[in-house]
Amino acid sequence: MSQPVALLLDFGGVLTTDLWESIRAATRRAGLPENVILDLMRDDPEGHAQFTALERGDITQAEYEPYLAGRIGVPPDGLLADLCADLRPDEAMWKAISVLRQRGVRLAVVSNSWGAGYFSPYAGWGLENLVDAIVISHEVGMRKPEPGIFALALDLLGVRAAGAVFVDDIASNLEPARAMGMRVVHHTDSGCTVAELQRQFPPAEGSMVSASGTADAPT
Repeated sequence: MSQPVALLLDFGGVLTTDLWESIRAATRRAGLPENVILDLMRDDPEGHAQFTALERGDITQAEYEPYLAGRIGVPPDGLLADLCADLRPDEAMWKAISVLRQRGVRLAVVSNSWGAGYFSPYAGWGLENLVDAIVISHEVGMRKPEPGIFALALDLLGVRAAGAVFVDDIASNLEPARAMGMRVVHHTDSGCTVAELQRQFPPAEGSMVSASGTADAPT
C-alpha cells in the first residue's frame, strides 16, 4: 500500500482538549448531573434528533438553545458557548500536523458543528492557516458519519480516499471513511495519535523534521 498524501481531522476532541469533558464541566457549573446534556444529545431520541438537526443546519442556534435549555431547566442565553468554554488547543496535535503540512501533506478539518448563529467554536483558532480545507457540517448540509461529507473533503483536497487518513475521537464516524477506502485512526490521546501519524506519514529520505517536530538524522 502506498503512503497516504492527505490527512482529514476532526476538530473538537482531536485538535482540542476533550470536548465531552468541557460539556460535563459546563453541566456541573449549572448544578446538574454532569452527563445530563450528553445523555440528551446522544441517547434521547428527540434530543438526538434536535442536535443532529443543529449540526446539519436544519435549525439554528437561536432555535436550539431554548429547546436544550427547556429540557434541562437552565437559562438559554450563551448556553452553547458555555459548553465549549473549557476547550483548549491540543498542542501536540497542532505541532504534529503543522510539520506534516510543511512536508507537503494535504490537510482538512471535517467537523460536526454547533450550527449557525452567534457562536462559532472555530473562531480565533487560525484553522485557515493550518489546513488546506475546512468542512463544517451546518455549512454543507451534511454531518459525519454521512459519506458525502468525507467525499466533499476529499474533492476539496484533490485526493482519492485511498490516499487519505481520517482521525476522529468518535469511533462510529470512522466506519464510513474506512468503507470509502481511507485509513482511519481512532483518537484516544494525542500521544498515540501522533505516533500513528508518524507511522502513516514517515519522513522522506533525508528529511530533517519528524511529525513530532523533532530533528531526524539525514539518511
